[in-house]
Parts: sequence; structure tokens; C-alpha cells
Amino acid sequence: MPVSLADIRAASRRISGGVARSPCVESIALSGIAGARIFCKLDNLQRTGSFKERGARNALLLLPAAQKKLGVVAASAGNHALGLSYHGKLLGIPVVVVMPENAPLIKITTCQKLGARVILHGDDFAEAAAEAGRIAAAEGLTIVHGFNDPAIIAGQGTMGLEILAQVRDIDAIVCPVGGGGLIAGIAVAVKALRPSVKVIGVESVATGQFTAALRIGKPCGVPRHPTLADGLATLKIGAEPFALARTRVDRVVRVPEEWISIAIIRMLELEKTVVEGAAAVPLAAMISGRLPELAGKRVVLCVCGGNIDPSILGRVIEKGLVHDGRLSRFTAQISDRPGGLAELCEVIASCGASIKDIAHDRAFSGPDVSAVQAVCTVETRDRAHIAALHRTLRRKGFHIGPGGAAASTRA
Repeated sequence: MPVSLADIRAASRRISGGVARSPCVESIALSGIAGARIFCKLDNLQRTGSFKERGARNALLLLPAAQKKLGVVAASAGNHALGLSYHGKLLGIPVVVVMPENAPLIKITTCQKLGARVILHGDDFAEAAAEAGRIAAAEGLTIVHGFNDPAIIAGQGTMGLEILAQVRDIDAIVCPVGGGGLIAGIAVAVKALRPSVKVIGVESVATGQFTAALRIGKPCGVPRHPTLADGLATLKIGAEPFALARTRVDRVVRVPEEWISIAIIRMLELEKTVVEGAAAVPLAAMISGRLPELAGKRVVLCVCGGNIDPSILGRVIEKGLVHDGRLSRFTAQISDRPGGLAELCEVIASCGASIKDIAHDRAFSGPDVSAVQAVCTVETRDRAHIAALHRTLRRKGFHIGPGGAAASTRA
């Protein structure tokens, strides 16, 4: 049965008190780099770190009493599993989560701490989902799908109601698209109440299942590619959300992976907010120039989650610094006699750059046994600072290897 505004309003009342009404705040810093008035709907501040709590709690509360006693099962290695585990514990409803065997350890242990029974099965989501279906049939449990479920979609749509109440006179809402539950729920609510507000979906170039479905008029599978926005990599949009979103979403754009990493670091640096890749794609779309029609407009970004692995965050930060020209690597040929390295370091310091690491390469430094290649990683202010440093080094007689120079100016 199609999800309606009445369903979303009922879901809002139902989950009230159990799911936080997350803030939707204006960001002066992000507005400056995006060329629009930017507001951030911060659902990364939910207890389990994502918007998935909305749909999870709504779906659990709608279960018949007998099914609440038996419990539910879901296949998920991400935020849906966390939201379902947490609210299942609060409501006293048993939860079984089936995860692929390669699921992140942190998510396995967190779901267990939240009281869920976690089963590891298969190499990917499809195999985990098949096992969830087998368990549901064997134990009489209800399957709660992460996005292809009207109760889930209605719950996610409560974010749209909150946005309209929190920000006056908005022009557009920019929302990530994975399985489609969030954008479908938001679009139903927003287009029913404020049809002039644009609802824009954003995918990574490595995902694109909504774009593919729009192209042929129905959900279809897309190839799996590595992506920072792992929450968007469902490979196929749900039939239920696609039916709701296809006529209500005004536009869908796709952003390159490097812009997702830049958006993550901009959120961290400018907003002091940790976001996962999926939550960064709306900002990525704005700052990469994919949405020029929103220049000067009042735009809400759906910051849908903050569950990013710390090791990945560290790598993203370093890549972002390289892209900004704040981390540079180059190779300089120096004398292998006393004082050669000191002279190089003195020049680098005189230019105001900070040495982060230096490694010597004698074996591949060429035929001159008195010379050595110094591979230098330095902290700089920006790309102009890198160029000035290289000019000074060359003027002082150092040979800068072309590979190193290229590496220092490319993301």
C-alpha cells in the first residue's frame, strides 16, 4: 500500500519520545563554500548515529502483539542493524541481525551490546538476506527490510516533516540515495505540504541505482564498485521507494568519490561534525558544482549518519589534505655527504613548510654514488605554497623529480 502524508504524520506521533528531533541548523561556514544558504539536518546525532532509527522504531511499534513477542530479523551490516537493535531493546522486542562474514567488527559488537542476536553468514548482503529469510521462516520471525517497507519509509519521512517545521521558506532539500527509503519518505511529506520545494537526490558515481532505475523505468541491479559512501551501495533501489520517489524527486545527480572525501573533511573542519560517506554526498554535490541552480537559495542538506570507521576517517583526512595542497610529497636529489640533508631542511624551513617525513633512497638515485634521493612529505598552506617551495628549491640548485612534483599537486 502506498505511503501517504497521513502515514508519515502517524509515524511522527508514534516515534515521538523514542527518536530525537534532530536539530536543523544554518551553517555560515558551509554556506560560504557552497554559494547558498546551507542548513544541516543533523540526524547523525541520533543515539545510534543515523536516521535509520526513525523507520526501525516505527516498524517495530506497528507489529502485532504476537510478532512483537516472537521478534524480528533483518539482514544488514550497517545503520539499519544498529537502529533495529537499539529500539528492539528499548521496546522489549527480540532482534536477530544477519551480517555478512566480512562485516566491520565494530558494528558486530555494537549490535551485540544493544541486545541483538548477531549471525554472520555469507560473503555479501544478498547471501545474508537469504539466510535472514530462512531464519524468519524457521522461527516465525518478521523480516524488517532496511528500505523496501512502507513502515520504514513512513518513519524516514518524519525527517521531512521536521525540516519543514524547522526551516522557513526553504527552496530545496538535498538527500542521499541508497535503497531509496529516506528520499521517498521525505519526498512524500514535502511534496504533499510544500510542492514548490525541490527534492534532489545525490548518488556516488560508484553507485547510481536510482539513476539506472529512472533510465529504464524500474529498479535494476548495478555493478558493485568500491565507494566511501558504503551506505549507498545497495546495488538496487527498492521497488516501494522507487514507486514513490520517481514522480516526486525533482532531480538526481552523481558525485565523484574524491568530492565525497573532500565533503567529509569540510564537515569535520568547518562544522566540527563527523559524517560517514553517505551523509557527505549532499555537501559534495553543492561544492563540486553539480547543483548550480541552487546558488543563493535556502538549502537543507540531509546529514543522515555519522558512523564512519576511524581508520577510514584517518585516510580520508590525509587525502583531503593532499587535495587542498596542505600535504605535499616530492623527491629532491641531495649530496650524500655531511650537510646535504641539513641544507635541504633549511630551505624547506625558510619557505614556511613543515617537514612531516623524509626517507632516503640510495639504490635508485642514479649513477652518482655521492648523491641520494630524499623523498620528502611536508605540510604546506595551499597549492600556491607548494609551487613557491618548489621554485625556491630549484633556485637553490636542488633537482625536483617530475614524479614527486606531480604527486605533490594532484589529489
